[in-house]
Amino acid sequence: MPADPLHRAGTSQRSTTSQPSGGSGASAVEVRRSSRRRRTVSAYREGDRTVVLIPARMSKAEEQRWVTVMLDKLAAQESKRTLDDADLAERAGQLSAQYFDGRARPTSVRWVTNQNTRWGSCTPAEGSIRLSHRLQGMPDYVIDYVLAHELAHLLVPGHGPGFWRLLEAYPRTERARGYLEGVVAADRLPHVPAPD
Repeated sequence: MPADPLHRAGTSQRSTTSQPSGGSGASAVEVRRSSRRRRTVSAYREGDRTVVLIPARMSKAEEQRWVTVMLDKLAAQESKRTLDDADLAERAGQLSAQYFDGRARPTSVRWVTNQNTRWGSCTPAEGSIRLSHRLQGMPDYVIDYVLAHELAHLLVPGHGPGFWRLLEAYPRTERARGYLEGVVAADRLPHVPAPD
C-alpha cells in the first residue's frame, strides 16, 4: 500500500464521521486529528463528504466550532462561483424534479440586471423565470430557494395558502428567507465612513 502523507509515522489520527446540522442534502463530515498539526485547521470536499483537518489536542467543543467555521468557509467559497443562465436552467430542472415531482417546467431561466426591488420573477403564461443579478455570490441554498419560489409560481400563481404549502417542500425556506431579510435590512443601515 502506498504511503499516505496523512498517516506518516509519528502522527496519531482519529477520524469521526457525522452529519452536519445544516439540514437535508448536507454531506457527511469526517474530522481527522493529527498530533503533527499544531495550530492550523483546514477543510476540503472529497466526493460526497467534507474532510476537516484539526490538531489532535483540540477539545470536542473546539472541534465542533471549527467544523462549523470550515463548513461556512467552504460554502462561501463555493457560492462565489457564478452560475450562468444554462446552469440556472439545469438547477431549476433539478429542483423541480426533487421538490415538485418535475411538474414545474420553465421554458427559460436567466439572470437579469433590471430587478432591484425583487429577487426573482415569473411569468407563468410564458413559463419564464428571471432572477436578480443581486443573488449572484449568495449561498447556493438562497439561490435555490428563489428558484424554488419561482418554480412554485409556475404551478400556483399568487401567494395564497396553496402556494406556501407547495413551497414547504423546499426544506431551507425559512433559513433562506431570513438570509434575504438580513440583506434587505443591511442595505437600509446608514453607511458609516471607514475610519482613517
